[in-house]
Amino acid sequence: MANKTTPTPANVEAFIQSFAATEQKRNDSFELIGLMREVSGYEPVMWGPSIIGFGNYHYRYDSGHEGDAPLIGFSPRKQAISLYVFTGLEEHAHLLSGLGKFKMGKACIYVKKLADIDQTVLRTLMASTIDYLKTRYPN
Repeated sequence: MANKTTPTPANVEAFIQSFAATEQKRNDSFELIGLMREVSGYEPVMWGPSIIGFGNYHYRYDSGHEGDAPLIGFSPRKQAISLYVFTGLEEHAHLLSGLGKFKMGKACIYVKKLADIDQTVLRTLMASTIDYLKTRYPN
């Protein structure tokens, strides 16, 4: 089975303007685009209807499940900003130390606002995740 979230031609800025529920989320979204662009070296692309992703990789698990996903990304959801910047692996848990105020989801980190987290730690987290994914799933 393949991942159903794929890149789309949708306009990232238009998505943020229409989807981000508050001015704070819009501002944080544009700031995240700058950070993620700088750390990843990739331009933002819409993945599915609500994820802004940077770069991509192809994964294939032993189970046969495979697909494509952004190296890092985020979505300015109503309750919190979902950050897709962490592998979720136990050996990478130390990278979360000092990040700030956040909640862990199954596949993402939730933050209410960007000011709640340390951007230096976030940059390290993103760079480490990109390095890991490029090594684990070379194209």
